[in-house]
This record gives sequence, structure tokens and C-alpha cells, in this order.
Amino acid sequence: MRPTPAFPSARMRRMRRDDFSRRLMRESVLTTNDLIYPVFVLEGQDATQAVPSMPGVSRVSLDNLLRVAEEAQTLGVPALALFPVIDAQHKSEGAEEAWNPDGLVPRVVRALKERFPELGVITDVALDPYTSHGQDGLIDPADPRGYVMNDETLEALAKQALCHAQAGADVVAPSDMMDGRIARIRAELDGDGRIYTRILAYSAKYASSFYGPFRDAVGSAGNLGKGNKYTYQMDPANSDEAIREVALDIAEGADMFMVKPGMPYLDIVRRVKSELQVPTYAYQVSGEYAMLKAAALNGWLDEKACAMEALLSFKRAGADGILTYFALDAARWMKAGA
Repeated sequence: MRPTPAFPSARMRRMRRDDFSRRLMRESVLTTNDLIYPVFVLEGQDATQAVPSMPGVSRVSLDNLLRVAEEAQTLGVPALALFPVIDAQHKSEGAEEAWNPDGLVPRVVRALKERFPELGVITDVALDPYTSHGQDGLIDPADPRGYVMNDETLEALAKQALCHAQAGADVVAPSDMMDGRIARIRAELDGDGRIYTRILAYSAKYASSFYGPFRDAVGSAGNLGKGNKYTYQMDPANSDEAIREVALDIAEGADMFMVKPGMPYLDIVRRVKSELQVPTYAYQVSGEYAMLKAAALNGWLDEKACAMEALLSFKRAGADGILTYFALDAARWMKAGA
């Protein structure tokens, strides 16, 4: 850092005195272009199910999702990220429903792209909504440890990603944390001529305790039971490992790179952006959202002020985009303040 004059020649408060000068020196700016809205979709007609652990968030059927998508596009939110709620009868140890071309996600993708072709559609590539055991990969039934098999899972993920791309997904987002899945998915997509389907890699996805409400929302918490994902998601204590994970995904052909969770891992966002200089994204996960909402509902925090401050912190850390359940609210607040 360059040396600066000392007080009283230097008065840092001078530039803070008036709104115009604060605006002129503002280093980070949040806009609707930075927002991705995660949505939970389920089967049925005119269905809406509130998620108790995520106040203000609901699982919705396709017809209701189309209305959400229309609002997102009107507000200028660039993309939706889809997360399916799969009925129990479609879950299995082999997760075969994950690449069913007539399944929930492909049908939703086709409908969204037909109605809103300019709206980005991002699909989650992972098996946990489809497995009867709630893990993100395949398990050998004869293995008493229930260890998730890596290479066998890659084949399932490749089929799932291709299924989504063929339905019209703009971006497939592998969130499974299997080794080598980016290269395997890229090869599958390219082999089918899907060279413009982007890959958003959940490169630094930590085995976090902040995911609880999300698992409630997609219905995988009950299947997972007392299980955990420590054997494939990252140790929250590690930072250098995250840089290596992102570097591997760069080499394997990913286009965008995710850090998850968000605020507890802003140091990782900063390192990825500054050291690797790639399109960097962060996920303000369900637990982060739930904490802010709960505090606001109790009157302990100003929801708008704290949510916007939290989102701005992602931009300050270096994120190019933010997955957040506040996306539509934030877009409305920004539009109202324009």
C-alpha cells in the first residue's frame, strides 16, 4: 500500500461528508445484472408450498413458476437457477429419474425457454434430489460405509447434464463435487454438438452447516437422515484447496466458477477472483437467507438494509454474480430507489 499523508493534511472523512462525493468514490456497485434467482419447482397445477425454514420462499408448480419468471425478466434479473422437488416414487438408489427426458426439470426448462427465450436458465447437476439415500452420487449397496463412488457417478452426471442441455438449458451447474466431472460433462456436451452450453462449476463447495433449509426445500433432508457429505464436499477449514479445485475446473473446461456458501467464505471469493481471474460466482445459501429473514421478522434487523449490505459484500469481495433468494426483492428495491 502506498504511503499517504498523515492527519491533519489527510482527512478521510472529507470524501464521506456529502452524498455526491461518497458516490464518486464508491468502489463496488450492485445492480440487477449481478443477481441469479434460485427457484424450487414441483409437480402439479397451481401448486404453492411455503418452505417453513425459508420465510418468503415457496416451492411452486410450473404454471406458477412462469409467473415468477415473467417478474424476474421484467425486473431485469438475468437468470433463474432451477432446483427440483422430486416425488418419492421417482427416487431410487441409481437416480435414473435424473436423466429422464420427460422428467420435471426438462419439462420446466422447455417451457421456460419457449416462453422467455432471453431469460437465462441454469440447472443443477447433482443426484441428491433423485437418490433414495440423499447423497449426491451413487453408492455400492454392498459397501457398509455408504461411500459415494466417484467414477460411476460421473457417468450419471454426464447423462443428466446432456438431458438438461437437450431440453434447452443455457447453463448446467454441477454441484456434486465429484473429481473429474467437469471434463466428463464437457466431453458429453461437445460430443452432442452442445458446444455453447455453459458450465457453472460449483468448484469450491464446502461441507457447510448452512445448507439445512435448502435440503428441507428440495426434500432431500429426510433421505439423507444422519448422513453427511464430508467425503466429497470441502473442509470449511481449507483455503488453498479451493484454489486448486477451481484451477482443475478451469483446465477441464468450465466457464463459470462458484464458491458456496457465500458470506462465511468471502475470503475464498476474493482469492479465486484475484489469483485466477475467472468469472466468479457466490451462493448466498439458504441458511444465510434464513438468518437474515428470521432476524428481520423479529424486528432485530432492517431486512432491506441488511440484505443489500450483505449482497454488496459479495461484489466487494470480487463476485461477478450472486445466487440469492433475495434476488427479486433486491431488484424491486433497486428499481424503487432508481
